[in-house]
Amino acid sequence: MNEIYREITPLTQYDCFTVFDRKKTVFDFPLHNHEEFELNLILSGKGVKRVVGDHTEVIEDVELVLVGNNLPHGWLTNSYRWQEGMPEIKEVTVQFHRDLFDDKFLKRNQLFFVRSLLEKSAKGIAFSRDTIERIKPRLTSLAQKSGFDSMLELMSILHDLSVSRDMRTLSSSTFTDEDINFNSRRIEKVFAFMRDNYDKDVNLAGVAKLAGMSEVSFSRFIKKRTGKTFVESLNEIRLGHASRSLINTSNTISEIAYKCGFNNLSYFNRIFKSRNGCTPKEFRDNYSGTRTFV
Repeated sequence: MNEIYREITPLTQYDCFTVFDRKKTVFDFPLHNHEEFELNLILSGKGVKRVVGDHTEVIEDVELVLVGNNLPHGWLTNSYRWQEGMPEIKEVTVQFHRDLFDDKFLKRNQLFFVRSLLEKSAKGIAFSRDTIERIKPRLTSLAQKSGFDSMLELMSILHDLSVSRDMRTLSSSTFTDEDINFNSRRIEKVFAFMRDNYDKDVNLAGVAKLAGMSEVSFSRFIKKRTGKTFVESLNEIRLGHASRSLINTSNTISEIAYKCGFNNLSYFNRIFKSRNGCTPKEFRDNYSGTRTFV
């Protein structure tokens, strides 16, 4: 509980969102945060402990929570859930990019309530049982939709949540880092190159040359603009693809590591665990459900 892990989700820049549907008996994924917004529906979860920011609560049998980007959160199984005869938990998780709805779009009059909802999610939002009962069928069937229809349905769900009654914020503070605005063509050019070539030999000399800077100057520049070093930025891109491969393929962990640009398996295992709080195998086991990318 004292350590918050940075989850690298398998969403790529080409995805709108992902829906994850699974059943489980325990929650053992550690307290974590990530860049994406997350909408989490839990059914038959009575006795599970929820942590969002600095707020802790034992949940009822059903709950729906929207978690903003970079907000630490987690669901943990306490001793009550270990009793025999407890029903299997169903969890539906929707994750979507924080820039899926950009600022200009959200400033339109018709998006006022959605904008307010996303702003409030910086502290985490729990919805009432009445709201859950209305939204539950649509969330559980979201994975069956595809293409543009699924995107429209997600927007409709978010709108209906934004005008629902009796929502409550959870955390007393956001616990999130300030948004970093890259505001740099050089950085965007380098990130586009890394996203397109993550599986190849990408080095500091090459990206510095691409940016038209010396290696030392570029190292300082990317750290100042993004808050991360060049290696950290590249590793996050590679870990995102590795996470997706762990979910979507039956490739061995070593195959996935090498295909995602990691030439050293021990190094891959070490940084994967440091970012996600679990080994690649544990991550794969934890996500042994149905995941749909849109």
